[in-house]
Amino acid sequence: MPPIIRLLQVGDAAPYRALRLRALTEDPAAYLTSAEEYAQRSPDEIAARLGATEQAFTLGAFLKTELIGMATLIRLERRKQRHRADVVSVYVAPEARGQGVAAELIQSLIDQARQQKGLEVLGLSVTETQVAARRLYEKLGFELWGVQANALRQGEAALTELHLQLRL
Repeated sequence: MPPIIRLLQVGDAAPYRALRLRALTEDPAAYLTSAEEYAQRSPDEIAARLGATEQAFTLGAFLKTELIGMATLIRLERRKQRHRADVVSVYVAPEARGQGVAAELIQSLIDQARQQKGLEVLGLSVTETQVAARRLYEKLGFELWGVQANALRQGEAALTELHLQLRL
């Protein structure tokens, strides 16, 4: 059964929060935000970020009624950068991996991005540890444009960040 991909709304805040905390806990090297930082956000703050705007939206992947994946697009706001947007907070639960959920989720995000007037470039970053994610992004047309050594710290370990972009 293929997943249902749809925009997340304010009413999806509780399952979104649970899935986001799971992502941050299970794979902390993949995200800038720590689980501890995110856990301090109020339910109202999380809900407020889920309503789609001209600047941002979050897609969710559902199997039946269970949220199993998510991806957020944030459009840059400054006039000289409005042609760009960043893809952030991508996660698919391990039990749903290997079934094409992530590809469908990111392709849906790309399709919606292409409908936004004046949006020309999607950017994203992955740590060097996220080999499967990088392969997926490259398969969907993202190209590596930069490498930043020592970009993040996971405990004492320095992580290299890879920057990719997709021209829409």
